[in-house]
Amino acid sequence: MTRKRPKIGILGSGKGSNMVALHQAVQSGQLDAELAMVISDVENAGILSRARSSKIPAIFLDPGPFRTKLDEAAEARYADALMSAGVEWVVLAGFMRILKGRFLKTFHHRVINIHPSLLPSFPGLEAWKQALEYGVKYTGCTVHLVDQGIDTGPILWQETVPVLNEDTPDSLHARIQEAEHRIYPQAVQCAIDGRLTVRGRLCLTPPR
Repeated sequence: MTRKRPKIGILGSGKGSNMVALHQAVQSGQLDAELAMVISDVENAGILSRARSSKIPAIFLDPGPFRTKLDEAAEARYADALMSAGVEWVVLAGFMRILKGRFLKTFHHRVINIHPSLLPSFPGLEAWKQALEYGVKYTGCTVHLVDQGIDTGPILWQETVPVLNEDTPDSLHARIQEAEHRIYPQAVQCAIDGRLTVRGRLCLTPPR
């Protein structure tokens, strides 16, 4: 009997490059899952057009009145839409709003994010600029489970990226994104395979 592939829902606010990387991983067989739905809080976001061009159902949902988070009614709309599509795992691809309350209870330990720094260093917005301004020699990206905080959830996977003397914010960000596109599908596969042990902080050594 063929195993039923887990369904993934993707939330994003921007161009959707990580969504594209995940879709390519599904197409190549690296990620054994189905991308069931893409939802954006931005009506004309590039992630929606890129998803539709790949035949992935994609919709805009009103995020509510707040600039940085979904209100309770919006969280319910998002959760209901994902559950109606049979989504089991939620993957954030540049989603610029905080998730709390009902949403995280509905998808407990099943919401995954990628952040462009080696957390816990440089949480929040434009982490590559923070790293460059601070003067670190290495930064990178982190895949983590989402909790009630901002970039504070248990860490699943990290990859380092050197900071070069000639780097600009754009060049550093571009190299971090290359690393993101490599590790995100692998980390998501580890999660949906059930290779997660959550005891306060996440305990996992992904295979290389």
